[in-house]
Amino acid sequence: MPTIACIDDLRDLARRRVPRAFFEYADSGSYSQDTLRANREDMKKILLRQRVMVDVSARDVSTTVIGQKLAMPLVLAPIGLLGMQHGDGEILAAQAANEAGIPFTLSTMSVGSIEDVAEGTGKPFWFQLYVIRDREFIKDLLARARAANCSVLVLTVDLQVLGQRHRDVHNGLTVPLQIKLSNVLDVATKPAWIASIARAKRKTFGNIAGHVKGMENVNSLAQWTNQQFDPALNWKDVEWIKSQWGGKLIIKGILDVEDARIACDVGADGIVVSNHGGRQLDGAPSSISALPRVADAVGARTDILFDGGVRTGADLMRALALGAKCCMVGRPYVWGLGAMGKAGVAKAIECLRKELEVTMALTGTRNISEIGPQVLADWPRNTA
Repeated sequence: MPTIACIDDLRDLARRRVPRAFFEYADSGSYSQDTLRANREDMKKILLRQRVMVDVSARDVSTTVIGQKLAMPLVLAPIGLLGMQHGDGEILAAQAANEAGIPFTLSTMSVGSIEDVAEGTGKPFWFQLYVIRDREFIKDLLARARAANCSVLVLTVDLQVLGQRHRDVHNGLTVPLQIKLSNVLDVATKPAWIASIARAKRKTFGNIAGHVKGMENVNSLAQWTNQQFDPALNWKDVEWIKSQWGGKLIIKGILDVEDARIACDVGADGIVVSNHGGRQLDGAPSSISALPRVADAVGARTDILFDGGVRTGADLMRALALGAKCCMVGRPYVWGLGAMGKAGVAKAIECLRKELEVTMALTGTRNISEIGPQVLADWPRNTA
């Protein structure tokens, strides 16, 4: 087993162990991938303020978000097709998150179903909703999530239409994969992946297969999105969903201050500043560049979560310093899952936690509540 020191090591290992089509599905962005790159490039430009001679012998990374106590300011983000990175991937990731004391968010477009994750964990988790044309199906999904004791609903609002990911087109991404020579040869070199998928409970979209008329044999994310997602989605629909859900609601996919204010007006308990990991509007601002404006505008009204470009514990610190209460991560734990299954997800969480603790120590910070713009190198200019 190779030595794993950081998230990049997990990515390298996942690239070798997961079929190219599924690795690149999670790894890549839309169109020219400019926003995907900006998420990382802009994050790395934010410098931290090193402090010395501060007693940091006792550090606490726990926090509270949406009224829920978290062992660290981290949530595992919803990932479509997660169970194609490793068999039963949704269940394994949820188990790792539970053991780490942080939430796991199940995607509507998961392989493992709501019921599979509930049975495999026995604990509450978050559920992410995509809005489709069939409102009865939405009501059914919400009822299933409530029955599974999902504690928070995450409504993704930045995918009314699908941003094209060129690598998915080239790879012929379907579930299961298209039978073409390049895919067959690639999969044949991944025996551990084949074994994990063979043992898995499901091998297609667990939340929708058998639940939506005409989509019994759907195997393409693009096909499902183009036929079923509702491009007419608007804020009135959000109000309806909130009334149907009746619990905590987070709106994911906010980059604009005006949208953030409307989200608060319709009663969001939290919002996620996110550009969908650079997978939707290519040319949109990086998430980290949008965060301060949104946090300044509505941070006093709702909990701000952050998503986009987090690869290290220092990145967690940067986002918290600019107004987030916690971060969602996708690719880091996806790579962990593809690399090592449940142990890889646990390793990804551990890497981020340890790096956050060290970053706090070297900036003279003892607990999450102390993190603010003063931990950045250009303070106080960044607050002017």
